[in-house]
Amino acid sequence: MKTLLRLALAVLALLAPAAASARPGESYSYYAIGDLAAARSGPTAPALMLVGGGDWDYGAFRWFAERAGHGHIVVLRASGEGQAGEEIYSQVGGVASVQTIVFHSRAAANDARVLDILAHADGIFIAGGDQANYVRYWKDTPVAAALDAHVRRGRPLGGTSAGLAILGGTAYGAMDGGSIDSPAALADPAGPAVTLVTGFLHMPRLAHVVTDTHFAKRDRLGRLVAFVAKARLRDPRAIGLGIDEGAALCVEADGSAKLHAPPGGHAWLVEPHGTARLRAGKPLDWAGVRITGIAPDGAIDLRTLRVTRPAFSGVARVAGGKLIGAPGPK
Repeated sequence: MKTLLRLALAVLALLAPAAASARPGESYSYYAIGDLAAARSGPTAPALMLVGGGDWDYGAFRWFAERAGHGHIVVLRASGEGQAGEEIYSQVGGVASVQTIVFHSRAAANDARVLDILAHADGIFIAGGDQANYVRYWKDTPVAAALDAHVRRGRPLGGTSAGLAILGGTAYGAMDGGSIDSPAALADPAGPAVTLVTGFLHMPRLAHVVTDTHFAKRDRLGRLVAFVAKARLRDPRAIGLGIDEGAALCVEADGSAKLHAPPGGHAWLVEPHGTARLRAGKPLDWAGVRITGIAPDGAIDLRTLRVTRPAFSGVARVAGGKLIGAPGPK
């Protein structure tokens, strides 16, 4: 009986998430669930999972787990605790373990243990929250270099909400202490509230992409157009990619991507035509912006931006800070 009890307790200790290791004043908290010593059961593969926030599509996460070789996942965040790791391990399944690192300060980005965990991750997932914290804690640090190196090693990386917002070559950093809405962004895209960040992460296929999340639900098409307008001051090839809540765009190594989404969920491709009229303190004017929707029965190639079976497509314009004629779901 005692042997059985000890065995049961050992199993519970293995499966239960570890308590946070941080004490007051420490730079991060740590949680783990699963068998950290287990061998990965398959090979890893290069992949990106771009999640729009909200509820997760478990099919997309199982795709991610497969590309992580059903091995060891690391979740990064700057708020909350270890619940996302528990969900991946217990509800999504198909992984050996999940470790969660919750950053409390920039000091953690230089911590040897943190960097060792990232170096050995089979897949890395960046959770939601406030992307300004990710910029403050990770930009120009060993953690940012480790994320780039992880992808170069042919291992998958994903992000949701704030975790997706930072993955583009130009990212909306929300550094002004808020989250700008479409009317405000279109009213002054060159102004200080549109806080774009460059040179942060270097994801394949996203060098000229500005991402946005919670897209249709929070009416963010206008602000993504404004972000792209400002991004083009530095990068004339910049385009926008918005992902709806509950949706996940799963990008293979060759740039081909399929959407996992609930009914009515889409990814939105924003491709401007011509040059915007962009002046500090003035509303945006842009003669033509092509907007294309991708649904689960379609696809997009991020190498060429070719969309197969678009859900909707059309050219809108911006006049005096107003987005006019934008296509969308029927």
